This record gives sequence, C-alpha cells and structure tokens, in this order.
Amino acid sequence: MILEIQRQTNYSLQPIHQRVSVTFRYQVHFTKGLFQLDNPLLARVMTASENSPKQAIAIVDAGLVSQHQDLIAQLSTYARRYNHAFQLAAVKVVAGGEATKNDPQAIEQIQQLIHQTGLCRHSYVLAIGGGAVLDMAGYAAATAHRGIRLIRVPTTVLAQNDSGVGVKNGINAFGKKNFLGTFAPPYAVLNDCDFLYSLDDRDWRSGIAEAIKVALIKDASFFDAIASSVPALVRRDMDAMQQLIYRCAQLHLEHIANSGDPFEMGSSRPLDFGHWAAHKLEQLTDYSLRHGEAVAIGIALDSTYSYLLGLLSRGEWQQILDLLEALGFALYVPQMRQDRLFQGLTEFREHLGGELTLMLLQALGQGIEVHEVDPLLYGEAIAILADRSRE
Repeated sequence: MILEIQRQTNYSLQPIHQRVSVTFRYQVHFTKGLFQLDNPLLARVMTASENSPKQAIAIVDAGLVSQHQDLIAQLSTYARRYNHAFQLAAVKVVAGGEATKNDPQAIEQIQQLIHQTGLCRHSYVLAIGGGAVLDMAGYAAATAHRGIRLIRVPTTVLAQNDSGVGVKNGINAFGKKNFLGTFAPPYAVLNDCDFLYSLDDRDWRSGIAEAIKVALIKDASFFDAIASSVPALVRRDMDAMQQLIYRCAQLHLEHIANSGDPFEMGSSRPLDFGHWAAHKLEQLTDYSLRHGEAVAIGIALDSTYSYLLGLLSRGEWQQILDLLEALGFALYVPQMRQDRLFQGLTEFREHLGGELTLMLLQALGQGIEVHEVDPLLYGEAIAILADRSRE
C-alpha cells in the first residue's frame, strides 16, 4: 500500500523547467613579434580579468621549433620579463600535423603535465602551433579540471583564419577525423603574422582554401577580392594574406556568434562546405594531403555537383575551379574512388547527428542546404575533375 501511494505521488509531480544561459566572450588579436620583450599583448591578456600572476604551461609545435630554434628561449625570457602576469611552469614540444591528433598518448601526456605542475582552472594552457596542435592541446585543456583557460597562438594561415579562432577542439580516433573532442571557446586567440614567413608554399596556400569556402557560402565580394589578389598571394605578399586572414576569421566568428547554434546541436553545419569529402580524403591519403588541400578538392567536388544539379551556373562553377587552380591547388587525387569516398557521407552524418545535411551552392556567396544526394551525379562530378586533372 505504501509503495502504491509513492508511485501515485511521483506521477503527479510536475517537471521542473530550468533554462541556463551562458555567454562566452573572447578576443582575436592580430600582432607582430608576440614574444618580443616590447610587445606586452600576451601579458595584458593574461591579466585582463585578474591582476595576480597565473601559472601557465606552453605546448609548442615541433615543426615550429625547427623553423624558429630560439622560440623556447624567447618564450622563457618573455615570461621572466612579465613575471607579474604569469609564471611559465613548463614547456612541452609535441609533434605537429595530424600525427599529434592520431596519437592518444599526446592528450594523456599534457593532462599529466597539467597535474604535475598543479595548474588550476584559472591557470593557462598556451598552445603555439598549427591547427592540429591547437586542436589536441585544446582538447587536453578542456578536459583537465573540466576546463582550463586556453590561449591559442596559431602559426599557420589555416589556423589563423579558421580552426584557431573557433570553438572546437578534437583528435582523430577509429579512423575518423575529430571523432573525440569538445566545444570549448578559447580564452583568447593571438595571431602573429611573423610566424607565416617560415611556412612552406603548401602550408601558405593550404589555408586559403578555408577563405574561399566561407566566401562561397557567405560573401561574394570576398570571393572576388580573393580572385583579384591571386598574383599577390602567389608571390607571398604578407599584406594581401593579412587582409584575407582577417576577413576570413571575421566571417567565421560572425557565424559562430550569430547562427543560433554555436555548438552545433542541430544537423546544419554550413562552415563545413566541402568538408565531408575533405575529411575522408585526408584519411584515404594517410594524411599526406594537408587539410586545406583536401578542402580545396572538396570545394571543387561539391561545386561541380552543384553545377550538375542545376543549382550553380556554368560560369560561376568555372570561376571557382579556375581560382583554385590559379592558386596552385590540385582538384583531384587518385584516392577519389566513389565507393570509398562515399563512406565519408555516412561518417559526416554521424558526426552531426540527425538527418544528412550538406551545404551546396546556388550562387557565389549563397549556399543552400540539401538533405539527400544523387550518387550517380557525384560519380559524374568526380569523373569531370579527373578529366580536368589530365588536361
């Protein structure tokens, strides 16, 4: 009898409705000579909310260290000069590129370092390097103490204009790109253009693909500006690149802040235009393709499919392919076999959840979402790009 009364009471209770609103604020700075002693930006960022000095560790891309051999010493000297702002407890050099995102031990080693140095949630993880290192270090920072302040110092074009300014962190697992990760906004992003001078031509060019991507879905005038800047970008003009990076970062941040879905709870992910194929191609090529190179191919593929579907005019389709080729991107690789590439669609849908949602183009600067694809038409698109590559 007592049990029956409890059951009836529980059924009569009304659900408790609670809404939690959380505001995230972070700044993306643009500078030169970040670790020069006469540049107080990093120290100011660390003391913006609190005046007392904080503990910090630095996670540094090994590829960056090979190009800037005095970087560690420079960072240590800077920390001593600005010891009123932070104390550098440790510096750890990690492998760069996708190798660091494919190594599960890399995360554990950083978490162990956070533990050993006694960092708290008001301490800082300073991640310095390309997008892969920022992704991996960000994941470690977001999971230690349920979140330690992360300051990103992106050192590649792609990291400065796209991955380094966003809210995602992640590593690869089970043969899938970014299978493990978090949504955790950084405390701040510090873009130093001096690091771009040491990039090889592939990495200089690779990040431009993300600018073309966001221009194609959001800003036709930006697409035209990129096309007009091709000669300057090819000859590695830094002013032209800085303009591209700034506008690209601005468009990405506007989308994150104003789309209504910053943590991708729905099935729509416009900023991943061209990415379903790109992520799979990275895996199929054993990551010999840079991310931006794979994105360029993905853009070419989805633009060609958009044209074949009757959404995009032939003239605009040709403009897209011509721009990618003028910058030096390949639009096809032998690994683009339809049977293997299309596994990427399934993985893409799983990663988003919900129904399949792809961004295509109906004009320069105007994307359109679709929820189903025609495999035969995609096969034709692949064949067109393969034929074009042989011309």
